[in-house]
Amino acid sequence: MSSGFALANGLRRAAHGLLGAVLPARCLGCGAVVDRPGLLCAPCWSEIAFLGPPLCACCGLPFEVAPGEPALCGACLARHPPFARARAVFAYDDRSRRLILAFKHGDRLHGVPAFGRWMARAGASLLSDASLIAPVPLHWTRLFRRRYNQAALLALALGRESGVPVLPDLLLRRRRTPSQGKLSATERRRNMRGAFALNARYGEQMKGRRVLLVDDVFTTGATVGACSRVLLRAGASAVDVLTLARVVRPAALS
Repeated sequence: MSSGFALANGLRRAAHGLLGAVLPARCLGCGAVVDRPGLLCAPCWSEIAFLGPPLCACCGLPFEVAPGEPALCGACLARHPPFARARAVFAYDDRSRRLILAFKHGDRLHGVPAFGRWMARAGASLLSDASLIAPVPLHWTRLFRRRYNQAALLALALGRESGVPVLPDLLLRRRRTPSQGKLSATERRRNMRGAFALNARYGEQMKGRRVLLVDDVFTTGATVGACSRVLLRAGASAVDVLTLARVVRPAALS
């Protein structure tokens, strides 16, 4: 490590320490004072619906009753997704929506290290099999307006936690798709058709690799499904999906 780089790191740590001494750490959810940065206060933590077994073996939809062995939900039985497994940290609901929207649209990026830690725990089994991590890309026009790709920030934080290599530009968004907000599952899949492509520089590196695809929210799986098809056509052995949140209403997965 060069002396200049070491000095820059030292100055950065000192600046963070000084800032922490002046400004108290705040809860990621409500802004209440907490012990250290990147935490939720006890009331906010209790309101988040963290996800765990029993889950659909494919899409990660939580089951109300354990099936007794690895099982698929009705949606995955009817139409198996192109990805192998999908997991998420918590349910996307009224309580967690504020946390996601503040991160996605409100420049609240100080929670990214914590999100990376949570995702590493929720996706431990996926990470153990992953050759590399890649985010769902934004179209350049949205990236220009927003200034950051929230999925790429999550992927990089997850890579730091896990040590798995990250390729932030593995996938490209070829066209700007209309908002998915009010579309049905079928309309979402149609909307995503042809929207993504593999970055040509990585074409030869996909052969036999297992890719962990990262996004902020899993709703119907249309977006990650379209990305998975691109990676599988490029030669990836399998694609798993890890998101910060997911919609848990079964109707949303039909």
